[in-house]
Amino acid sequence: MTPLEVEGPVLTRLVREIHEEAERARTSPAPELTFSLWRRFADGGDRLAYEGAYFERRRRLAALLLAAHLDDRPDPALDDLLWSVCDEYSWVLPAHEPKGGDPNAFVDLFAAETAQTLAEGVRLLGGHVDARVRARVRAEVERRVFAPLEAGTMWWESARHNWSAVCAGAAGAAALALGADRVVARLEGAMEAFLSGTGADGACLEGPDYWAYGFGYFVYFAEALREHTGEDLLDDPHVREMAAYPARVDLGDGTRPAFADAQARGVYPAGLLSRLSERLGVPVPVTAGEPSFHDDPCYRWAHLSRTLWWAREVPVAEPGPHTYLPDAGIVVARSGGAAFAAKGGHNDEPHNHLDVGTFVLHARGETVLDDLGAPEYTRDYFREGRYLVPQASAEWHSIPLVEGRGQVPGPERRAEVLEHAVDGDAVTFALDLTAAYAVPCLERLTRTFRWRPGRLELTDAFGFTTRDARVSEVFVSRRRPVLGDGRVAWGPVALEVPAGWRAEADELAVRGHDGEQQTVHRVRLSARVPSGAHRFTFTVDG
Repeated sequence: MTPLEVEGPVLTRLVREIHEEAERARTSPAPELTFSLWRRFADGGDRLAYEGAYFERRRRLAALLLAAHLDDRPDPALDDLLWSVCDEYSWVLPAHEPKGGDPNAFVDLFAAETAQTLAEGVRLLGGHVDARVRARVRAEVERRVFAPLEAGTMWWESARHNWSAVCAGAAGAAALALGADRVVARLEGAMEAFLSGTGADGACLEGPDYWAYGFGYFVYFAEALREHTGEDLLDDPHVREMAAYPARVDLGDGTRPAFADAQARGVYPAGLLSRLSERLGVPVPVTAGEPSFHDDPCYRWAHLSRTLWWAREVPVAEPGPHTYLPDAGIVVARSGGAAFAAKGGHNDEPHNHLDVGTFVLHARGETVLDDLGAPEYTRDYFREGRYLVPQASAEWHSIPLVEGRGQVPGPERRAEVLEHAVDGDAVTFALDLTAAYAVPCLERLTRTFRWRPGRLELTDAFGFTTRDARVSEVFVSRRRPVLGDGRVAWGPVALEVPAGWRAEADELAVRGHDGEQQTVHRVRLSARVPSGAHRFTFTVDG
């Protein structure tokens, strides 16, 4: 592939940034992966210190590889960095180090991704990489990835989420690049496990960002396999449904619901969307701007290289007025620049939050009533402290608290869909949330959404074994609310406060997924109420 074949209006920015980043990599030293950085996760739970240096090195590696590919020439700085990556203590992140074990006997997401980067990079560049470096790369990929895979079963091989797709997809692509076909056959079960984790509706329970990650690596491997053997893993009705997921949950304006560990705004890999549109004919969501080298903060070779090779101008279909994903229990309704989305599901989903029955409201290009999405990843977030983190807690989702208590975790803590109906531009979505709570006096709790353009009616019906109970209706936003007489406003969204309910607002400083400090806001409408239905009406100025 020559530069002329990849340059064009869609890729002008990406090609320019690749060359800028490659020059930066040649003229400034790469950070070291020191023991002091490695130990910070085990000692205090900090992931970002080590990962900042690790991903800076991967950023430089991707830039130098792609620049050498575009320019069709060798680069001594690339040889040096390839050699240096082979010198790293481990390609596994400290957060994934096996307890009491050798990290180089385990293959995590990033060890597999590094193997793919090195294997595909040296194969692509051929003689432009020094023969001794090529031999070292092959030896290290064999030692750190292929040998551990052949020595025993990894836990993720039966995982029904992104780990199985990413680890197997990246390791499998590395094996195809190096002609290690024996490893490819070894990974078939992991890909089957990944596909089994998605219902017939194709919804990714981990959220849109993890769709791009897990399903993206499945597609990258599938296309490499098709090129190598002719076998086509994309030729499958279930895969087609999975490919359609981003467009189905699109809220417009380049946003999506930040359910689970997702973000309301994010960039899907342009090459991935182009290939799915081309191969499967699925609609793709609107994305803002040209593809950038910096779209993925981890600078994954798989995303960047496939965007360089595959990205094209593709027709973008405006999302329809309504989506229903019955297996996930997700509904999305759109009209006139405004949108609403709600989820049922259960409280043991991958990257789970205590959020059964939560919802978002979008207007004027902003998700006003919001889901806080993914927090900064720390050691405690993936252990027993997960639900103390605001973003995952029941107390910071737009769901009720009963007698001061929120939802509890567990696969049995699930919503039952009672009704889903569409009448013209009106959508009704009703859920039984009772099982999500463990409050002794709560006998029944149903939540019904009724959406019409510019208006959302939310009705919560409670059944108590006592005369009455204290209820707080929680509504979460990144926008500061304005409380007035019988009304709460968040810019283009307003809520009528029913008689007898007291409105109060508070705010909290949290750390976002990238470690940045954020201020988030919560309105609580509180009252002591008897059994019965209570309606809350939002008007939306689209």
